[in-house]
Amino acid sequence: MSTKPVIAAALALLSLTACASEKPLLAAEVMKVEPNESIIACGEEIYVGAPVILWDDPLGYNAYSTDYHFEQPPASVSSPERGELRYAPGRVDRGTGEVLVKPETGGFLALQRALDMFVIHYDVCGVSQTCFRVLHDRRGLSVHFMIDIDGTIYQTLDLRDTAWHARQVNSRSVGVEIANVGAYPLGSSEGKRILDRWYRVDQQGPRITPPGDPEALGVLTPGFVGRPARDRKIVGPVQGETREQYDFTAEQYNSLVKLTAALCRHFPELEADAPRNALGRVTTARMSEAEEAEFGGIVGHYHVSAQKQDPGPAFDWERFLVQVQTRLLRL
Repeated sequence: MSTKPVIAAALALLSLTACASEKPLLAAEVMKVEPNESIIACGEEIYVGAPVILWDDPLGYNAYSTDYHFEQPPASVSSPERGELRYAPGRVDRGTGEVLVKPETGGFLALQRALDMFVIHYDVCGVSQTCFRVLHDRRGLSVHFMIDIDGTIYQTLDLRDTAWHARQVNSRSVGVEIANVGAYPLGSSEGKRILDRWYRVDQQGPRITPPGDPEALGVLTPGFVGRPARDRKIVGPVQGETREQYDFTAEQYNSLVKLTAALCRHFPELEADAPRNALGRVTTARMSEAEEAEFGGIVGHYHVSAQKQDPGPAFDWERFLVQVQTRLLRL
């Protein structure tokens, strides 16, 4: 695994910000690092075909770190102590606790047997920088991937290691957090306030308007203007409750399709489909324990937790799955 080179001046600038208490680098403060197009599993590269920033890249997010990435949260916030892990090294059998993939030395074939689920989340944070701040610095959690509003994929852990993102399915799964402020009960005042703050409607339809400079929020594409893939709020049921949400960006779907297809191609237990009901439609509520135990494939967080709603009613399951399956035919 190699890190893309940066000039000496940029490295000197990076060294000034090594302390966790320092302000993090903005994309414009360091020479642009050409993204990889591959992710890492057991130290091996898997080609994705979308921009990937790895955890050890200058602009990456490192879930292996046991210090704060940004700054120590205030004392009023319950947060992990310095030195605490935010993940579990290696992989174990979810039923017996038997070690399936050893930390640092675990092999790819063992990982292929261990992984059979890809969990899709939305981050409720709006951008990946804020997502990592919340997960890593405040909650002591982790996720393998984040996809920002411009489609940049951040990998924070080798797939060999277990991220803490979906409780009982962590040991068998890979997780991704897609930047989106989330879905809210239809007509709720909180939902209206948040969605109105994050989206403005112009002549071309809704546009993402983060509360701050997108570059200062870590969005790597200069001048990026994000728009939902569909030009209206999407309303639909999740866990039996009607919610509304703006769709993810076309750039996010494009990167997610490529990432998912790469995972399905290299991990044979991971089927390129989601849980479906008797009518063949993707389900909108939590699976039963028996269904969860038997299912291997792509799920939303709500499929494995009755308390969760992500990726929400706006996630276009059918279009996404067709695109993943089509891409697999071409790989």
